Amino acid sequence: MWLKEIRLAKGLTQLDVATAAKIKRSYYTMIETGNRKPSVEVAKAIGSVLDFDWTNFFSEKSNELLQKPSNKVNTA
Repeated sequence: MWLKEIRLAKGLTQLDVATAAKIKRSYYTMIETGNRKPSVEVAKAIGSVLDFDWTNFFSEKSNELLQKPSNKVNTA
C-alpha cells in the first residue's frame, strides 16, 4: 500500500503517525490497510505528518489502490 510505503520510508511506526496526527492508532491502521477512508481533516493531518499532498487520499489512483482486490472467480 502506498501509505505504508511512505510511512516506512520515513522510519515511522503507525503509532508515531497516529500520535502526530492526533488520531487513534487503530483508526490509522484501518486507513493504512484500506478498511477506512479518512475525513478531510484527518487526511490533512496525515499528509502533514508524512509530507505528502493530502488530496492523494481522494484521487482516482489512490482510491483504486485503497480498494481490496475482488475475490470473484471468473466462471465464463
